[in-house]
Amino acid sequence: VSSFCESILKIEQKEGFFVDQMEELLYKLIYCEGLGIVGKWRLLHFAMKFDYTDFNIDEVIKITNTSGNKGVLKESWQTLTTEWLQEKRNTQKSISFFSERYPESLKNIAQPPLALFYEGNIDFLEYPSIAMVGARLATPYASQVLYQLIPKLVLEKLVIVSGLAKGVDRLSHELAILAGGKTIGVIGCGLDRCYPKEVSNLFQEMKQKQLVLSEYPLGTPIKKHHFPMRNRIIAGLTQGTCVIEAKERSGSLITAQLALDNGKEVFAIPGEILSGQSSGCHRLIQDGAKCVYRMEDILEELPQYRLDFLKP
Repeated sequence: VSSFCESILKIEQKEGFFVDQMEELLYKLIYCEGLGIVGKWRLLHFAMKFDYTDFNIDEVIKITNTSGNKGVLKESWQTLTTEWLQEKRNTQKSISFFSERYPESLKNIAQPPLALFYEGNIDFLEYPSIAMVGARLATPYASQVLYQLIPKLVLEKLVIVSGLAKGVDRLSHELAILAGGKTIGVIGCGLDRCYPKEVSNLFQEMKQKQLVLSEYPLGTPIKKHHFPMRNRIIAGLTQGTCVIEAKERSGSLITAQLALDNGKEVFAIPGEILSGQSSGCHRLIQDGAKCVYRMEDILEELPQYRLDFLKP
């Protein structure tokens, strides 16, 4: 980690030309096919360590230790010209990993997004935030809990972050907006795609008046493995993650585990015990997550509010 931070500092101290070269390499890696996020970061780490960005395809294959998809990788790498990449960058708003506006909290997770493509108000990234995640088939109980919690969290100036899915995600975004607050949606495809279709009106509203983020450029289709990747951004971006109505196996528990891995707070809302609808939440509580039944249970664990709760 220390060596990586030193490499970043070295980039920030370099002349503009070298920074531009690193940015071009970064965006080339974003669009490059046949190479996963681990391989892309291997190449970026090498570039930062040795001040070198002019890789040929054989060097790319060797440094990234690519074994499969070599044909796809070779063809993709050779077609991604400077002009083509610049045209793509001009068609959408983004902040790269090397941008001053890139959230510091995301830089500390494993394999951070190379860039964040966005629509809406990017200033929202500068506010304290909490992730609200849970069942896509939320029960009336989950709705009642969120109706109690979200407006109070908004009054405390917390940005509500979720994944723009059905159920708990959707309701969390909608209640934050109704309460006059700020909300961020993180999706697992290009910003020109909406999934699921049931949230299309909310999706369009948030792109205009709130903030929607993706690590994937325009045109990226919906793929199953993108959703766990999306979850790591939700967990890394926020100060804590609150889970409502999660079963034993759910994407919400992946988000909670990622939050724990990154040293973030994890909260769980207890539920009824017969249906199994909240069994994942109960497991989290048994494993040490904070049991939440009031807004203060969340605030007293967050760094920027903790001192207030310690006052006599």
